[in-house]
Amino acid sequence: MMKRLLTTAALAALIASPAAAQIKVGVLHSLSGTMAISETTLKDTMLMLIEQQNAKGGLLGQQLEAVVVDPASDWPLFAEKARELLTVHNVDVIFGNWTSVSRKSVLPVIEELNGLLFYPVQYEGEESSKNVFYTGAAPNQQAIPATDYFLEELGVEKFALLGTDYVYPRTTNRILEQYLKDKGIAESDIFVNYTPFGHSDWSKIVADVVALGADGKKVGVISTINGDANIGFYKELAAAGVSADDIPVVAFSVGEEELSGLDTSNLVGHLAAWNYFQSADTPANAEFIKAWKAFAGENRVTNDPMEAHYIGFNMWVNAVTAAGTTDVDAVRSAMYGQKFPNLTGGEAEMLVNHHLSKPVLIGEIRADGQFDIISQTEPVPGDAWTDFLPESAVLISDWKDLGCGMYNTETKTCVQIQSNY
Repeated sequence: MMKRLLTTAALAALIASPAAAQIKVGVLHSLSGTMAISETTLKDTMLMLIEQQNAKGGLLGQQLEAVVVDPASDWPLFAEKARELLTVHNVDVIFGNWTSVSRKSVLPVIEELNGLLFYPVQYEGEESSKNVFYTGAAPNQQAIPATDYFLEELGVEKFALLGTDYVYPRTTNRILEQYLKDKGIAESDIFVNYTPFGHSDWSKIVADVVALGADGKKVGVISTINGDANIGFYKELAAAGVSADDIPVVAFSVGEEELSGLDTSNLVGHLAAWNYFQSADTPANAEFIKAWKAFAGENRVTNDPMEAHYIGFNMWVNAVTAAGTTDVDAVRSAMYGQKFPNLTGGEAEMLVNHHLSKPVLIGEIRADGQFDIISQTEPVPGDAWTDFLPESAVLISDWKDLGCGMYNTETKTCVQIQSNY
């Protein structure tokens, strides 16, 4: 009888335990394939954030459980894994994706099943979904300011737009081509080239970029090259003897994590545009770096998409707390106006277009693989629809009051078809 009573008591305690009732957090990042170089760190970031939240007592009296899947840099598999997270594992939220092609793959699944995705990487804009919060940079928070820096600070007169062949580089470069033409750059002075994921032979492309400056005009490279292809690109630059003084490169997908696998001695002076760098000198960043190294290892570095997950996760926690539930519709409403300190000083705010306000930082590569921050702005509101394409300039996104991601300000109507270049 005593044994039975103890067993019953233990069972009752287990049922009452916060660990028994868990809120599930889906983690959708490639842990293998060409994008693992960038995405594995974001999986680890989510595990750290979840562990930290559980140490604080969890959320709504329950512990958080990470449900990790590996879409393996296979874009259609992202959709399958998203469906698995929502229908098999019944996750309450998903944090994930890196490439825009993977996000585009996931988008119809998330919308069909009314899931909630926090997307942490800079992207091309030209999209607004009520089921996605875009915590990475839109073009006006990265690509446009970086181009302005080339034009105004470095005097670049010719542009090589080098990208991986998928939606993010193609749409970003479409925006930048128009922007450069509006700034008076001739079409003949804009060289555009796309390569597949994992591309390794960069000799001809680098030679073509060097030849672009044969007339003595200053050439600059705007790089939307993604994944491990960056390793070969920067090695070829070094092999060709191209320094940042000769032809500066500003990258939108190269951060501390990507540089940690490279000999950066020949890359000193090249640039990256992000909204965060590990070298940011703030108390919040020092605390974040300390926690990260304690969790992941002393040699691990931090980067911009990690900060985006950090901000997005904490905003989600605060929104769930405010809503008193993990219900997607209730959390969405509670997200509008959420504010959370970023790691570079200042505060991020979630806007009604599902984008954050974020400062724009330009960093210069150092020999140790870190960045000297040479330019930083006040927080810039993320713009879902660019001002530099005529068809997009008339569109706004407002999910709070208008309930529309593509509201045409001229016709005063909500457009239902998503733009997808």
